[in-house]
Amino acid sequence: MPIVEFSIVPLGTQSTSISVYVAAVHKVLEDYKERVTYQLTPMSTIIEGNLADIMEIVQKLHEVPFENGAKRILTSIKIDDRRDKKQQMSDKIDSVKTKLIL
Repeated sequence: MPIVEFSIVPLGTQSTSISVYVAAVHKVLEDYKERVTYQLTPMSTIIEGNLADIMEIVQKLHEVPFENGAKRILTSIKIDDRRDKKQQMSDKIDSVKTKLIL
């Protein structure tokens, strides 16, 4: 299952804080919780599911800051699409945790 990390950053706003924009994006992302699993992190959002769904959703989320007054947006996307075995976000974290115990 593809795991995608994305960040949507409005540029040129009146404040150095972007949490209001992140919150707006996550309110819209809630509408897709039946199609994808996601996790907010301090620097980005991680989402897993069908790649076509994810790309459609990220494209819609990219528009949210514009709808909230931003004039310019920088969206970064990283895709981890492993095909040799099924893997979820939690599997990747568990793998590192088991190695920390050693």
